[in-house]
Amino acid sequence: MTADQLANAIINGLLDGGEGFLEGTLAAALPILWLAILALHLARPYILGITQKFSLRLAADIWWILYVGLRDVLMALVFIMGFMYLFPDVVVERTLPIGGSLATACLFGVLLVKLVADADDDPRAFQVASYLLAAGATLYIVPTLLGVQVSALQLDEPWQSIAAALVTSSNPGWAIALLWVSLVAIGIMGAVAVAYNLRPGSGTEAPRPSGAAGGR
Repeated sequence: MTADQLANAIINGLLDGGEGFLEGTLAAALPILWLAILALHLARPYILGITQKFSLRLAADIWWILYVGLRDVLMALVFIMGFMYLFPDVVVERTLPIGGSLATACLFGVLLVKLVADADDDPRAFQVASYLLAAGATLYIVPTLLGVQVSALQLDEPWQSIAAALVTSSNPGWAIALLWVSLVAIGIMGAVAVAYNLRPGSGTEAPRPSGAAGGR
């Protein structure tokens, strides 16, 4: 082996190892983040109750802004982290929960609901967002526990067959099929989001200052 071949082998090994470590870390952290998102979303009545106890309006506003900001930023972060489930090579090569792509699509649906409606004031929008979050968390956490974790334990049948069906690397056919379904769903919802933002009167133009000419 020449020096160039050895250097290329070392570089490729480091890149593959780093990629695998990053993807494994994201896959392991996402169940906790999904539970955190679900808990923050369902904690809305509790947060509202605490807000009513503040004697200063400013303090109540700051408390509510911190809650909404943490919840929505965490949703966006989990969606970005879950985007790795939309790459076929990653899904086929890694031991990942088979519902990861569908869970990512559900979370994008929640973000779309928050875009087109006020999920904090509209009960129907809040209900739709709750159902989507519950579906996404279930689609991610259940295959992680019964698939990824059980497959690592080397249990007897029927657990091993159940685990193999819920892991992407051992069930690539279903994993790729669900990936394409998720991509189509995300594409449709993305088109709806773009159309909503570009509609007439959507407020995409900057508002005129109140002191502009003709304000009297």
